[in-house]
Amino acid sequence: MSNDHKLTLMTVHAHPDDETIGTGGTMAKAVAEGHRVVLVTGTRGELGEIVVPEMDTPENHRRLGEIRAGELEAAMGELGVTEWENLGYKDSGMMGDPGNRDPRNYWQANLDEAIGRLVWLVRTIQPDVMTTYNDFGGYGHPDHIRTHLVAVGAFERAGDAKAYPEQLGDGVEPWAPSKLYEQAMSRKLRDTMNERMAALGRRSFWLPPEDATPEQLAEHEAFIAKATVPEESITTRIDISPYMDQKWAAIQRHVTQISSESPFMQMGLDGWKDAWSTESYVLRETRVPATAPETDLFSGLLGVS
Repeated sequence: MSNDHKLTLMTVHAHPDDETIGTGGTMAKAVAEGHRVVLVTGTRGELGEIVVPEMDTPENHRRLGEIRAGELEAAMGELGVTEWENLGYKDSGMMGDPGNRDPRNYWQANLDEAIGRLVWLVRTIQPDVMTTYNDFGGYGHPDHIRTHLVAVGAFERAGDAKAYPEQLGDGVEPWAPSKLYEQAMSRKLRDTMNERMAALGRRSFWLPPEDATPEQLAEHEAFIAKATVPEESITTRIDISPYMDQKWAAIQRHVTQISSESPFMQMGLDGWKDAWSTESYVLRETRVPATAPETDLFSGLLGVS
């Protein structure tokens, strides 16, 4: 590591908008504290829905990857982030969709090759900390699950000179990031959001259908168990309250994906500030001493406590 190395956070995501929803406050905080922040997405989100009726046209769907890239750049501007890398895969859509069978997509990609693409970025960018999703991808989306596998694989292999040796040379060397985190949604936060939505007279997206069958209820409970974690599992809570205005502004830059009726928007900025002023993580792996609970992803690195 060179003497001029700057503590660096790499957040690894699936599509544009995921970065702001899950890690927007953390990214803004890191920028404000003088750290380098680099966002990596696996795709450009070409198969996403367009939630604005007047924009929901065949022409816009054909160029949705470009539109979402522009939205992402605008959102990063709100967060103060200036670096974005993309692994170059197509959006995989949801399981069972026609697009999910496209051999060019992220889900169908060769896993070793996909990991190698991220290993290259890790070796050239040299992040100290990486974030990704849990093994369920947060909510079961194929691209999110693939993102988890790729990020974990790259964290493990980037520092190994025997892995992807063809990448090495001309200043590119093995690099082992110090810490790897998984985003975490606590069940307590899920319950709080349900209560806030009920107070607004709206039904939370975290609840099962009102007419759910016993089988559907069982499926819903299984989903919640994979998508959320108990409070005691969370190792790291980042106070993002000073950056909530930035996060709110950034999420609204994702115009095609987030409407005022989106579950993420219905509580409003005041609701966010009251109920969702913390972004939580589980420390999956660390190569430096770490003690939970933490309040900073850089805890234990170069004097950061």
